[in-house]
Amino acid sequence: MTVPRLLLVEDDPALAELIEFRFKAEGYAVTATPDGDEALLLAQEEAPDLVLLDWMIEGTSGIEVCRRLRRMQETAHVPIVMLTARGAEDDKIRGLDTGADDYVTKPFSPRELVSRVNAIMRRIRPALAGEVLSVGDLALDAKAHKATRRGQILSLGPTEFRLLKFFMEHPGRVFSRGQLLDAVWGTESDIELRTVDVHIRRLRKGIEVPGAPDPVRTVRSAGYSLEAV
Repeated sequence: MTVPRLLLVEDDPALAELIEFRFKAEGYAVTATPDGDEALLLAQEEAPDLVLLDWMIEGTSGIEVCRRLRRMQETAHVPIVMLTARGAEDDKIRGLDTGADDYVTKPFSPRELVSRVNAIMRRIRPALAGEVLSVGDLALDAKAHKATRRGQILSLGPTEFRLLKFFMEHPGRVFSRGQLLDAVWGTESDIELRTVDVHIRRLRKGIEVPGAPDPVRTVRSAGYSLEAV
């Protein structure tokens, strides 16, 4: 099994050393830096499987690093856990709205942090290992480029297949049209946001099976998610 790669961005040397020690003991390969600009370069050179990101760091701030990681095609859907002493509700909302998947307020228990990261990794590990993804009655084999529902092979166009794969790598999470555009089409794409709606309709039609509910959920004013049904 592939060793998960973790990028740790933390400028408190003692805390960084403790976190690195705990995650290496859990079997992670850890790359650590105290600097936001270096973190962006490291992520571009080799996309990590998960980022632990402090808000107040040297160079580019953690919140801006998070924003840029979400804009980069290589890291658009890499999970990001923010570590910060800023515990106000507005700060948490800002961090999550910027693209963080989780938010841990200092001081925190290293054991809890490891547990939270492990939970995220369990959700994405099938995709990392190249295994068959499974959400509810849907299954997708990326290597064989085959998707099935209730045992029936689905006929999907290449864009709909990529869209389904992305959803299945993040079951239950709501993505805006902009986030889907960045993740599936790439940040350099000039495709309009409404094009996402067209492909969502095609995806719904492609995975439709008589008697089965629609697993693609529309969240008003927010976007779309894939639910296990």
